[in-house]
Amino acid sequence: MGNFNQAVILDSIRRSDEGLSRVELASSAGLAAQTVSNICRRLLDSGLIVEAGKETSGPGKPRTILQLDPRGMYAVGLHLDPALTSYALLDAVGNVVASRQEPTDLASTPADAVAAMGAMVRQLIAESGVDEQRIAGVGVATPGPVDVASGTVLDPPHMTGWTRVPLRDILEESTGLPVVVEKDVTAAAVAELWAGGAHNAADFVFVYVGTGIGAGLVLNDEVVRGSSGNVGEIGHIIADSDGPACDCGRRGCVKVTCMPETIVARAREAGALPPADPLSPQLLVEDMAALAQAAADGNLAAAEVLAQSARRMAVAVSVLTNLLDVEKVVFGGPFWPALAASHLAQVPPVLAELSVTTSVHTVDVVGTIVSSGEEAFGAACLVMEKTFSPKATHLLLDATP
Repeated sequence: MGNFNQAVILDSIRRSDEGLSRVELASSAGLAAQTVSNICRRLLDSGLIVEAGKETSGPGKPRTILQLDPRGMYAVGLHLDPALTSYALLDAVGNVVASRQEPTDLASTPADAVAAMGAMVRQLIAESGVDEQRIAGVGVATPGPVDVASGTVLDPPHMTGWTRVPLRDILEESTGLPVVVEKDVTAAAVAELWAGGAHNAADFVFVYVGTGIGAGLVLNDEVVRGSSGNVGEIGHIIADSDGPACDCGRRGCVKVTCMPETIVARAREAGALPPADPLSPQLLVEDMAALAQAAADGNLAAAEVLAQSARRMAVAVSVLTNLLDVEKVVFGGPFWPALAASHLAQVPPVLAELSVTTSVHTVDVVGTIVSSGEEAFGAACLVMEKTFSPKATHLLLDATP
């Protein structure tokens, strides 16, 4: 119960822009004044919160305002995508202190590649000058499927040879820090809540566009992880029944109609992008950026390729919104900037047409509020969530003898 109450207090302070007094915390949390006072004293002693001045409101003693101390805790995020690996160091209020990204090393053995990532984490911390004793841990966002309990990535598409790679164990050994591993779509949903709650929506689907496409889910302000932590596999939802054949035996799945590599291939066929140069290959993210720029410059073939992909994506997303009755769809991920213009124009009208709840409520479509290039922010937020967010599991008694 103590851990839960402390998490409630921390989360309440975090969500308040101006900070809260002990009286306000007791009222909002429904806790006794003495309980709140004891918790706040522990948090002050640990350096997680600070007293940030007095506030006078009416007669009586001025109230002391409590806020998170940005320097009270830090977290490192590591976002693993088959195309890019990114890193971020966050302070307790979510400011990015340091960040870096590099092409993902798929040539080395997975163990060596992950050990090198651990070394990069150590380098990022050293260069930042942050007190290592204040770093709560490393959050890792990885393509699924994952074994969350053991921190193992099982066999992600587009990462040949990465079978049962013990990410958590390798990174804990190479960094000397506690590590939490979750699926990338889960980390993206956590980040959206942490950074601003998907524009105040309590129920939303987060469509994550990386090298692959997945969906994170938030219901009643809680991230839904599924029974094994692998929620959000949407690659074989049919987006176009007349679309290209998929390796699953059906036609028009998300995997063969909406993923960045299939969009780029379609753009080359349509002449919207030049043929690939085997002597000087571009990164997928560069191809997508070039396609978006061509569309913006008036290339009709490029614009139609992106528009067709957006319409197909809307059909797939409508399956999710109708099933889950959410109020918002949030798009994000490493490839979202290249798709933003076409998707924000094309998806809402298709979704409105296909939604079964249009007579009850609209389904808003927005882009993520997490800045492009900061996908590792979401990975670091996994550590923040573990520290700050109250969970019902904190109320369960340990059944272990």
